[in-house]
Amino acid sequence: MSFDDFTKLVDSPVYVVTASAGGRRAGCLVGFAGQCSLEPERFVVWLSTSNHTYLVAREATVLAVHLLPQNHDLAVRFGALCGAEVNKFDGLAWTEGPHGTPLLADAAAWFTGEILEHFDGGDHVGFLLAPLTVQANGGTPLSLHQTLDITAGHPA
Repeated sequence: MSFDDFTKLVDSPVYVVTASAGGRRAGCLVGFAGQCSLEPERFVVWLSTSNHTYLVAREATVLAVHLLPQNHDLAVRFGALCGAEVNKFDGLAWTEGPHGTPLLADAAAWFTGEILEHFDGGDHVGFLLAPLTVQANGGTPLSLHQTLDITAGHPA
């Protein structure tokens, strides 16, 4: 059995992580994330170093982590398009959260988190978050296996 065989059995939710810094907004589909502490409450999201959102997040103080509803098109928008080339928020319902962080109106749930630190994990960097605000709209979140057909839209 390979590590790939092990990870193929896991079907966790996917997230859209959004950030704002220096007058720029960004967001990307994230498959690697999870709660990592109960007390204090902490969550870590892993952003690809090849991703435009990573560059904006490195300058941000707050990130928003969204659970997607059963909306494959929304996952494609944030997973397959490159934020360095298109405005992923154009035509979407969203509001501004803490420090200008975009909050997606159609998310099943979201929280904002203060970035406490980031650390190298290989081709991804972990952003350790302390939750600030939370909203739950309900619904069944989109899962990793439902998005395996999406090819990442990293900058060329």
